[in-house]
Amino acid sequence: MATVVNMPRLSDTMEEGVVAKWLVNVGDKIEEGDILAEIETDKATMEFESFHEGTLLHIGVQEGETSPVDQLLAIIGNEGEDISALLSGKTTETTETKEESKEDEKPSNQESSSSSDTVAVPDGVQVITMPRLSDTMTDGTVASWLKSVGDAVEEGDILAEIETDKATMEFESFYEGTLLHIGVNEGDTAPVDSLLAIIGPEGTNVDAIVANGAAVENVASEKKSEPKEEKEEVSHEKTSTSSENSTNNSGGRIFASPLAKKIAADKGYSLADISGSGENGRIIKKDVENFTPSAKTVETPKADTTSSQQVAFVASGEEKSEEVKNSQMRKAIAKSLGNSKFSAPDFSLNIEVDMDNAIASRKTINSIPDTKVSFNDMVVKACAMALQKHPQVNTSWSDNNTIYHSHIHVGVAVAVDDGLLVPVIKHTNTLSLTQIGAGVRDLAGKARNKKISPAEMQGSTFTVSNLGMFGIDNFTSIINQPNSAILSVGAIVEKPVVKNGQIAVGNTMKLTLTCDHRTVDGAVGAQFLQTLKTFIENPVTMLA
Repeated sequence: MATVVNMPRLSDTMEEGVVAKWLVNVGDKIEEGDILAEIETDKATMEFESFHEGTLLHIGVQEGETSPVDQLLAIIGNEGEDISALLSGKTTETTETKEESKEDEKPSNQESSSSSDTVAVPDGVQVITMPRLSDTMTDGTVASWLKSVGDAVEEGDILAEIETDKATMEFESFYEGTLLHIGVNEGDTAPVDSLLAIIGPEGTNVDAIVANGAAVENVASEKKSEPKEEKEEVSHEKTSTSSENSTNNSGGRIFASPLAKKIAADKGYSLADISGSGENGRIIKKDVENFTPSAKTVETPKADTTSSQQVAFVASGEEKSEEVKNSQMRKAIAKSLGNSKFSAPDFSLNIEVDMDNAIASRKTINSIPDTKVSFNDMVVKACAMALQKHPQVNTSWSDNNTIYHSHIHVGVAVAVDDGLLVPVIKHTNTLSLTQIGAGVRDLAGKARNKKISPAEMQGSTFTVSNLGMFGIDNFTSIINQPNSAILSVGAIVEKPVVKNGQIAVGNTMKLTLTCDHRTVDGAVGAQFLQTLKTFIENPVTMLA
């Protein structure tokens, strides 16, 4: 019977999704675990795989179109099956819901017996379940296994890469022994707390544990998927430009997302020739799309160049506009900042800071081997220390109360391809300049690679936004609610200044503090900036 596939909720804040790309067409055969489409959420573009097998009978949302969560996305069923009733909305019952209802109709004694049965776990055997790697995670997809059944596992070894609703994360073992069983195959998805793997002494029989852990289907799928994998390997040998796509030029294993593998195969690229930008060098979609084959295989006829020049000349002077769909991240940014701008009565204060001492101090600090501190790190540290002296700025507004935060978590705005993310440095006031610098670099890298976890972007009590590296010397930011204030940091500018009654060449930097007037009054904001100025102009005070 046909199964209705609805637009999935791929993040906790997702209300609608955009189909960035369909990877299958109506009429195609679908296997469980096949990637159906790329879905763009408010956080990222994610692969969406099928939990059913059959023929793709209908596509409900075209590429580039937006659909609310839980609306018809596609229909999978038997080839030639009549789905007019589903399309007309006469019934929304799916195979999945029927199966659930059948399970509900099972005799109560059968339910109680299955739930009460327990299997004694042999000594030294550890049952590992699908971990909850984020607060919103309900299930996870095994992107790749780094260990195979029979391999020896040490405590701290990375077992697998698991895709959550926000990012792909490494999952390490807390036990040692032999990997006796894998409960979720690569590319498969399983709920949190379901059987993921079993580790124990070599040769231990774990069949009873597997059966009791409701993993019979997983065992069956392993056997079922083996011929499929072999078939795929044969297909890759025919289409790939190299004889082997799973090992690199030095014989090592290549880690790539399922979508990256598919795109590479379609384009005839060898994964061995592509550098990965994901964690541990994992090849992801953008790596394949940005890959340029060797120049010797690409020849551009001279006539084509002339033609393109002629087209460019003809197009010169024409008026042209193009509508581009708003990404889910841009929609989320617009909604959040719009709410902030239109709900908070904000005001801004400006101050100019002498950076001569800061420049000299940073040069001295960075002369120490393996030490790197940026001017932004110094500003973040100074903000944390100033917030300690002015707790009114470290607050949040609610309709009935002003919330004073005893902790100081500074968010640092980071520009990414699709918009803006704000990683948070927790307990910033307790960290040294070098610790802040290392933390900012680590989180900023994760943000740009879409590997940052939700927990690493939550809980800020104050935010710093720095556009100085782009040559912007003065600007005003919108408050990152529920913070009460945000600091805008401009570029360091060399210019004439007056020192001790004499004109001299100096280095200055402009700071703008935007405050929520409901919690921070003008005098409080001015006092905060004066304290901040003192710390930045005298960096030695931040080294204690």
